[in-house]
Amino acid sequence: MSVLHNRISNKELKEKLYEETFPRTTVSFYQYFTIQNPAVFRDELYKALNALQVFGRIYVAKEGINAQVCVPDHLFENFKAYLYTIPGLDELRLNRAVNDNGKSFWVLRIKTRKKIVADGIEDPSFSMENKGKYVNAAQMNALMENDDTIVIDMRNHYEFEVGHFVNAIEIPSDTFREQLPMAAKMMKGNKDKNIIMYCTGGIRCEKASAYMLHEGFKNVFHLEGGIINYANQIKEVGIESQFKGKNFVFDDRLGEKITEDIIAKCHQCGAPCDTHTNCKNDGCHLLFIQCPTCAETYAGCCTQACTDIVHLPIEKQIELRKGIDKGQQIFNKSKQRLRPRLGIDI
Repeated sequence: MSVLHNRISNKELKEKLYEETFPRTTVSFYQYFTIQNPAVFRDELYKALNALQVFGRIYVAKEGINAQVCVPDHLFENFKAYLYTIPGLDELRLNRAVNDNGKSFWVLRIKTRKKIVADGIEDPSFSMENKGKYVNAAQMNALMENDDTIVIDMRNHYEFEVGHFVNAIEIPSDTFREQLPMAAKMMKGNKDKNIIMYCTGGIRCEKASAYMLHEGFKNVFHLEGGIINYANQIKEVGIESQFKGKNFVFDDRLGEKITEDIIAKCHQCGAPCDTHTNCKNDGCHLLFIQCPTCAETYAGCCTQACTDIVHLPIEKQIELRKGIDKGQQIFNKSKQRLRPRLGIDI
């Protein structure tokens, strides 16, 4: 019988990852295409990728697939060849990470979802077949020189905070499902302008471009492959990056440097800093930005209260966090959570 789930602890898996003697490459990919039976598709995918020693996080739904994985270099061509055998994924674009040590994931998790991007769209007439036009890095830069172009960031606040395109508009919401109608509302009166949507790897902005067209906007574009593909393309063709700062990523790295610009600040002292970390208190795990000085002062914690807790004996810490759903805030750094928690205005 094939094993379709991981049965080893995260600690052991992470130790095994760092003991590996071969390099890995981090890649992300997505595709909107019809999957008739996501559960069956998921199990077949798990067996194939597990055999290729692939680690990562993959979501499968009837509307398609969304994946971030790290692959052994010596098995990368086998991995790519396998993906291309799947109907709908032939010649799929694979976004290679910009700053990568290959240690981004240490376990393979594949889950079925209602949608690969939770969008809140209930209108049955909405279709992903009618989506915005792709733009590559050079086209993106050229369009940005036009005064009739509006650039919209379809990521969360904590992603926008550490890096974004010049003059990009942030949609001030903590969820993608809220951002879609908010973006349409904010752009009211600009239906004839060039509107470029972008996100990390392309999956959110592609759906956002389809939504904007559905709402009556005419000249809608989305950045092909997102920031990751853009960063690789500007290096290949030798053009200036209009994205400044760091690209937040949802793996153990928490970010990729696109340019040397530091546009964010430490959430504790206000010094220039764009290093995200999770609070070391296992009963908190809040995601926030912390400079090296504050990391030492607060022992990697978000507040003095959490610092006091991590200095307690382990047994006492375990007792204090009984009943707490720890880890809920690992990728949940909304403004509403941070303001009262850290006593700052962001």
